[in-house]
Amino acid sequence: MSASVDAAGGSSVDVPGGRRVLLAEPRGYCAGVDRAVETVERALEKHGAPVYVRKQIVHNRHVVDTLTERGVVFVDETDEVPEGAILVFSAHGVSPAVRDSADQRKLHTIDATCPLVTKVHQEAKRFARGDYDILLIGHDGHEEVEGTAGEAPEHVQLVSGPEAVDSVTVRDEDKVIWVSQTTLSVDETMETVRKLRERFPKLQDPPSDDICYATQNRQVAVKEMAPRCDLVIVVGSRNSSNSVRLVEVALQAGAKSAHLVDYAREVDPSWLEGVTTVGVTSGASVPEVLVRGVLDLLDEHGFGDVESVRTAQESLVFSLPRELRPSRVLKVADVS
Repeated sequence: MSASVDAAGGSSVDVPGGRRVLLAEPRGYCAGVDRAVETVERALEKHGAPVYVRKQIVHNRHVVDTLTERGVVFVDETDEVPEGAILVFSAHGVSPAVRDSADQRKLHTIDATCPLVTKVHQEAKRFARGDYDILLIGHDGHEEVEGTAGEAPEHVQLVSGPEAVDSVTVRDEDKVIWVSQTTLSVDETMETVRKLRERFPKLQDPPSDDICYATQNRQVAVKEMAPRCDLVIVVGSRNSSNSVRLVEVALQAGAKSAHLVDYAREVDPSWLEGVTTVGVTSGASVPEVLVRGVLDLLDEHGFGDVESVRTAQESLVFSLPRELRPSRVLKVADVS
Protein backbone atom coordinates (compact mmCIF):
# COMPACT_ATOMS: atom_id res chain seq x y z
CA MET A 1 0.00 0.00 0.00
CA SER A 2 1.24 3.50 -0.76
CA ALA A 3 -0.04 7.03 -0.56
CA SER A 4 1.22 10.54 -1.06
CA VAL A 5 0.99 13.91 0.60
CA ASP A 6 2.33 17.28 -0.40
CA ALA A 7 3.48 20.18 1.73
CA ALA A 8 0.31 22.10 1.00
CA GLY A 9 -1.82 19.33 2.44
CA GLY A 10 -3.70 16.49 0.80
CA SER A 11 -4.34 12.89 1.67
CA SER A 12 -2.18 10.77 3.87
CA VAL A 13 -2.38 7.20 5.08
CA ASP A 14 -1.70 6.46 8.72
CA VAL A 15 -1.10 2.91 9.74
CA PRO A 16 -2.62 2.34 13.20
CA GLY A 17 -0.11 0.41 15.25
CA GLY A 18 1.81 -0.36 12.07
CA ARG A 19 5.04 0.63 10.44
CA ARG A 20 5.43 3.03 7.54
CA VAL A 21 7.95 4.82 5.41
CA LEU A 22 7.88 8.50 4.49
CA LEU A 23 9.66 8.87 1.16
CA ALA A 24 11.00 12.34 0.38
CA GLU A 25 10.38 13.88 -3.02
CA PRO A 26 12.42 15.29 -4.60
CA ARG A 27 15.46 13.14 -3.82
CA GLY A 28 18.40 11.63 -5.68
CA TYR A 29 19.96 12.74 -8.95
CA CYS A 30 19.91 16.44 -9.74
CA ALA A 31 20.33 17.85 -13.26
CA GLY A 32 24.04 18.53 -12.77
CA VAL A 33 24.80 15.00 -11.59
CA ASP A 34 22.70 13.45 -14.34
CA ARG A 35 24.63 15.52 -16.91
CA ALA A 36 28.01 14.61 -15.43
CA VAL A 37 27.38 10.86 -15.31
CA GLU A 38 25.94 10.85 -18.82
CA THR A 39 28.97 12.84 -20.00
CA VAL A 40 31.30 10.04 -18.89
CA GLU A 41 29.04 7.36 -20.36
CA ARG A 42 28.90 9.17 -23.72
CA ALA A 43 32.66 9.68 -23.68
CA LEU A 44 33.11 5.92 -23.23
CA GLU A 45 30.76 5.22 -26.12
CA LYS A 46 32.48 7.72 -28.40
CA HIS A 47 36.15 7.15 -27.55
CA GLY A 48 36.25 3.74 -25.85
CA ALA A 49 38.12 2.85 -22.67
CA PRO A 50 40.05 4.13 -20.95
CA VAL A 51 38.47 7.48 -20.26
CA TYR A 52 40.13 9.39 -17.43
CA VAL A 53 38.23 11.49 -14.89
CA ARG A 54 39.88 13.96 -12.54
CA LYS A 55 38.63 13.21 -9.01
CA GLN A 56 35.28 11.44 -8.62
CA ILE A 57 32.83 12.46 -11.32
CA VAL A 58 30.25 12.81 -8.52
CA HIS A 59 30.56 11.94 -4.85
CA ASN A 60 28.94 8.52 -4.86
CA ARG A 61 30.70 5.23 -4.29
CA HIS A 62 28.30 3.13 -6.39
CA VAL A 63 28.55 5.46 -9.40
CA VAL A 64 32.35 5.52 -9.24
CA ASP A 65 32.62 1.74 -8.84
CA THR A 66 30.19 1.11 -11.72
CA LEU A 67 32.06 3.43 -14.08
CA THR A 68 35.40 1.93 -13.04
CA GLU A 69 34.12 -1.49 -14.09
CA ARG A 70 33.33 -0.03 -17.52
CA GLY A 71 36.84 1.29 -18.08
CA VAL A 72 36.89 4.72 -16.45
CA VAL A 73 40.12 5.60 -14.64
CA PHE A 74 39.76 8.10 -11.80
CA VAL A 75 42.86 10.18 -11.00
CA ASP A 76 43.69 12.88 -8.51
CA GLU A 77 45.74 15.10 -10.81
CA THR A 78 46.35 15.64 -14.51
CA ASP A 79 49.95 14.40 -14.37
CA GLU A 80 48.57 10.89 -13.81
CA VAL A 81 46.95 10.93 -17.26
CA PRO A 82 48.93 9.83 -20.33
CA GLU A 83 49.62 12.66 -22.76
CA GLY A 84 46.97 13.00 -25.42
CA ALA A 85 44.33 10.98 -23.51
CA ILE A 86 40.69 11.87 -22.84
CA LEU A 87 40.17 13.62 -19.50
CA VAL A 88 36.79 14.57 -18.03
CA PHE A 89 36.57 17.30 -15.40
CA SER A 90 34.16 16.32 -12.62
CA ALA A 91 30.84 17.97 -11.76
CA HIS A 92 32.55 19.93 -8.98
CA GLY A 93 34.63 22.07 -11.34
CA VAL A 94 38.34 22.84 -11.55
CA SER A 95 40.59 25.87 -11.25
CA PRO A 96 42.33 27.59 -14.19
CA ALA A 97 45.59 26.02 -12.98
CA VAL A 98 44.15 22.53 -13.56
CA ARG A 99 43.00 23.50 -17.05
CA ASP A 100 46.47 24.88 -17.84
CA SER A 101 48.09 21.66 -16.62
CA ALA A 102 45.79 19.61 -18.87
CA ASP A 103 46.66 21.82 -21.84
CA GLN A 104 50.36 21.37 -21.21
CA ARG A 105 49.91 17.60 -21.34
CA LYS A 106 47.90 17.92 -24.58
CA LEU A 107 44.93 16.20 -22.97
CA HIS A 108 41.59 16.17 -24.75
CA THR A 109 39.37 17.58 -22.01
CA ILE A 110 35.61 17.33 -21.60
CA ASP A 111 34.10 19.63 -19.00
CA ALA A 112 31.34 18.03 -16.91
CA THR A 113 31.25 20.88 -14.39
CA CYS A 114 27.71 21.53 -13.18
CA PRO A 115 26.45 24.76 -14.78
CA LEU A 116 25.42 26.02 -11.34
CA VAL A 117 29.01 25.63 -10.15
CA THR A 118 30.21 27.39 -13.29
CA LYS A 119 27.90 30.28 -12.36
CA VAL A 120 29.72 30.68 -9.03
CA HIS A 121 33.07 30.63 -10.87
CA GLN A 122 31.85 33.42 -13.12
CA GLU A 123 30.74 35.44 -10.09
CA ALA A 124 34.18 35.05 -8.49
CA LYS A 125 35.93 36.22 -11.66
CA ARG A 126 33.54 39.13 -12.11
CA PHE A 127 33.97 40.51 -8.59
CA ALA A 128 37.71 39.91 -8.63
CA ARG A 129 37.88 42.16 -11.69
CA GLY A 130 36.07 44.77 -9.58
CA ASP A 131 38.72 44.32 -6.85
CA TYR A 132 36.25 43.02 -4.27
CA ASP A 133 37.13 40.86 -1.30
CA ILE A 134 35.18 37.63 -1.96
CA LEU A 135 34.11 35.63 1.08
CA LEU A 136 33.60 32.04 -0.07
CA ILE A 137 31.44 30.07 2.36
CA GLY A 138 32.33 26.40 2.06
CA HIS A 139 34.30 23.43 3.29
CA ASP A 140 38.07 23.52 3.19
CA GLY A 141 39.45 20.86 0.83
CA HIS A 142 36.23 20.27 -1.11
CA GLU A 143 36.90 20.13 -4.88
CA GLU A 144 34.24 22.72 -5.60
CA VAL A 145 35.78 25.18 -3.15
CA GLU A 146 39.26 24.61 -4.59
CA GLY A 147 37.97 25.26 -8.10
CA THR A 148 36.09 28.45 -7.20
CA ALA A 149 38.92 29.85 -5.08
CA GLY A 150 41.35 29.09 -7.87
CA GLU A 151 39.56 31.52 -10.17
CA ALA A 152 40.76 34.48 -8.08
CA PRO A 153 43.02 33.26 -5.26
CA GLU A 154 44.25 36.74 -4.41
CA HIS A 155 40.68 37.93 -3.78
CA VAL A 156 38.96 34.86 -2.28
CA GLN A 157 38.90 34.11 1.45
CA LEU A 158 37.36 30.87 2.69
CA VAL A 159 34.81 31.08 5.50
CA SER A 160 34.13 27.56 6.75
CA GLY A 161 31.07 28.42 8.85
CA PRO A 162 29.64 30.75 11.50
CA GLU A 163 32.50 29.95 13.89
CA ALA A 164 35.06 31.25 11.36
CA VAL A 165 33.53 34.70 10.93
CA ASP A 166 35.54 36.38 13.69
CA SER A 167 38.82 35.64 11.91
CA VAL A 168 37.78 37.23 8.61
CA THR A 169 39.63 40.38 7.53
CA VAL A 170 38.93 42.56 4.51
CA ARG A 171 40.73 45.45 2.83
CA ASP A 172 37.70 47.68 2.20
CA GLU A 173 34.39 47.12 3.99
CA ASP A 174 32.59 48.89 1.12
CA LYS A 175 33.70 46.24 -1.37
CA VAL A 176 32.89 42.85 0.14
CA ILE A 177 30.67 40.13 -1.33
CA TRP A 178 29.88 36.56 -0.30
CA VAL A 179 29.48 33.51 -2.51
CA SER A 180 29.07 29.89 -1.46
CA GLN A 181 29.67 26.26 -2.24
CA THR A 182 26.50 24.99 -3.90
CA THR A 183 25.90 21.98 -1.63
CA LEU A 184 25.76 23.55 1.83
CA SER A 185 23.06 23.59 4.45
CA VAL A 186 20.84 26.54 3.62
CA ASP A 187 20.23 27.38 7.28
CA GLU A 188 23.90 27.24 8.30
CA THR A 189 24.92 29.31 5.29
CA MET A 190 22.37 31.98 6.13
CA GLU A 191 23.60 32.00 9.72
CA THR A 192 27.14 32.52 8.45
CA VAL A 193 25.94 35.36 6.23
CA ARG A 194 24.07 36.92 9.16
CA LYS A 195 27.20 36.93 11.29
CA LEU A 196 29.31 38.26 8.43
CA ARG A 197 26.85 41.11 7.93
CA GLU A 198 27.07 41.99 11.62
CA ARG A 199 30.80 42.55 11.10
CA PHE A 200 30.53 44.02 7.61
CA PRO A 201 27.18 45.84 7.28
CA LYS A 202 27.77 46.65 3.59
CA LEU A 203 28.37 43.01 2.68
CA GLN A 204 26.82 42.36 -0.74
CA ASP A 205 24.82 39.31 -1.76
CA PRO A 206 25.65 37.38 -4.95
CA PRO A 207 23.53 38.29 -7.98
CA SER A 208 21.57 35.05 -7.58
CA ASP A 209 21.33 32.28 -4.99
CA ASP A 210 24.48 30.13 -5.05
CA ILE A 211 23.14 27.12 -3.14
CA CYS A 212 21.86 24.75 -5.79
CA TYR A 213 18.11 24.38 -6.28
CA ALA A 214 18.39 20.61 -5.80
CA THR A 215 20.28 20.96 -2.52
CA GLN A 216 17.60 23.32 -1.24
CA ASN A 217 14.72 21.17 -2.45
CA ARG A 218 16.07 18.03 -0.81
CA GLN A 219 16.59 19.85 2.47
CA VAL A 220 13.06 21.29 2.39
CA ALA A 221 11.58 17.83 1.80
CA VAL A 222 13.53 16.43 4.75
CA LYS A 223 12.43 19.31 6.98
CA GLU A 224 8.83 18.54 6.06
CA MET A 225 8.96 14.86 6.98
CA ALA A 226 11.57 14.77 9.78
CA PRO A 227 9.25 15.85 12.66
CA ARG A 228 7.08 12.79 11.90
CA CYS A 229 10.00 10.34 11.84
CA ASP A 230 11.51 8.15 14.51
CA LEU A 231 14.38 7.47 12.11
CA VAL A 232 15.60 9.06 8.87
CA ILE A 233 17.81 7.08 6.51
CA VAL A 234 19.75 9.17 4.01
CA VAL A 235 21.22 7.23 1.11
CA GLY A 236 24.53 8.78 0.10
CA SER A 237 28.29 8.64 0.45
CA ARG A 238 30.24 10.15 3.30
CA ASN A 239 32.25 12.42 1.01
CA SER A 240 29.04 13.86 -0.44
CA SER A 241 28.54 17.25 1.16
CA ASN A 242 24.85 17.50 0.31
CA SER A 243 24.15 13.97 1.63
CA VAL A 244 25.90 14.68 4.94
CA ARG A 245 23.90 17.90 5.24
CA LEU A 246 20.63 15.97 4.86
CA VAL A 247 21.45 13.96 7.98
CA GLU A 248 22.14 17.17 9.88
CA VAL A 249 18.96 18.81 8.57
CA ALA A 250 16.86 15.79 9.57
CA LEU A 251 18.13 15.88 13.16
CA GLN A 252 17.73 19.66 13.41
CA ALA A 253 14.17 19.40 12.05
CA GLY A 254 13.06 16.93 14.71
CA ALA A 255 13.91 13.39 13.60
CA LYS A 256 14.74 11.23 16.63
CA SER A 257 17.70 9.69 14.80
CA ALA A 258 19.26 9.84 11.33
CA HIS A 259 21.90 7.79 9.55
CA LEU A 260 23.81 7.94 6.26
CA VAL A 261 24.28 4.73 4.25
CA ASP A 262 25.69 3.90 0.83
CA TYR A 263 23.80 0.63 0.51
CA ALA A 264 20.85 -1.14 2.12
CA ARG A 265 23.21 -3.70 3.67
CA GLU A 266 24.63 -0.91 5.86
CA VAL A 267 21.29 -0.41 7.63
CA ASP A 268 21.65 -1.79 11.15
CA PRO A 269 18.48 -3.70 12.15
CA SER A 270 18.88 -2.33 15.67
CA TRP A 271 18.03 1.11 14.30
CA LEU A 272 14.51 -0.17 13.61
CA GLU A 273 13.77 -1.37 17.14
CA GLY A 274 10.79 0.51 18.56
CA VAL A 275 10.47 2.55 15.37
CA THR A 276 7.10 3.23 13.76
CA THR A 277 7.96 5.77 11.04
CA VAL A 278 11.11 5.78 8.92
CA GLY A 279 11.92 8.65 6.59
CA VAL A 280 13.97 7.89 3.48
CA THR A 281 15.74 10.28 1.17
CA SER A 282 18.92 10.41 -0.89
CA GLY A 283 21.59 12.90 -1.84
CA ALA A 284 21.80 14.60 -5.22
CA SER A 285 24.44 12.18 -6.52
CA VAL A 286 22.58 8.96 -5.63
CA PRO A 287 20.98 6.71 -8.27
CA GLU A 288 17.44 5.59 -7.49
CA VAL A 289 18.39 1.89 -7.51
CA LEU A 290 20.12 2.41 -4.14
CA VAL A 291 16.98 3.94 -2.62
CA ARG A 292 14.93 1.02 -3.91
CA GLY A 293 17.32 -1.33 -2.14
CA VAL A 294 16.67 0.42 1.17
CA LEU A 295 12.90 0.34 0.61
CA ASP A 296 13.04 -3.39 -0.12
CA LEU A 297 14.99 -4.00 3.08
CA LEU A 298 12.53 -1.95 5.12
CA ASP A 299 9.67 -3.91 3.56
CA GLU A 300 11.30 -7.12 4.78
CA HIS A 301 11.21 -5.66 8.31
CA GLY A 302 7.53 -4.80 8.14
CA PHE A 303 7.72 -1.27 6.74
CA GLY A 304 5.64 -1.99 3.66
CA ASP A 305 3.46 1.14 3.65
CA VAL A 306 5.15 3.97 1.75
CA GLU A 307 3.90 7.54 1.80
CA SER A 308 5.50 10.10 -0.51
CA VAL A 309 6.19 13.56 0.91
CA ARG A 310 6.53 15.95 -2.00
CA THR A 311 7.57 19.56 -1.54
CA ALA A 312 8.68 20.47 -5.07
CA GLN A 313 8.56 19.31 -8.66
CA GLU A 314 11.86 19.36 -10.57
CA SER A 315 12.08 19.53 -14.36
CA LEU A 316 15.43 21.23 -15.01
CA VAL A 317 17.68 19.51 -17.56
CA PHE A 318 21.20 20.59 -18.59
CA SER A 319 22.52 19.91 -22.08
CA LEU A 320 25.63 17.78 -22.50
CA PRO A 321 29.03 19.33 -23.27
CA ARG A 322 29.07 20.44 -26.90
CA GLU A 323 31.52 17.78 -28.08
CA LEU A 324 29.21 14.99 -26.90
CA ARG A 325 25.89 16.28 -28.21
CA PRO A 326 24.33 14.24 -31.02
CA SER A 327 25.22 15.59 -34.44
CA ARG A 328 22.37 17.02 -36.45
CA VAL A 329 21.92 15.31 -39.80
CA LEU A 330 20.54 17.57 -42.49
CA LYS A 331 18.51 15.80 -45.16
CA VAL A 332 18.45 17.47 -48.52
CA ALA A 333 15.54 16.52 -50.75
CA ASP A 334 16.40 15.31 -54.23
CA VAL A 335 15.52 17.82 -56.92
CA SER A 336 14.64 16.34 -60.30
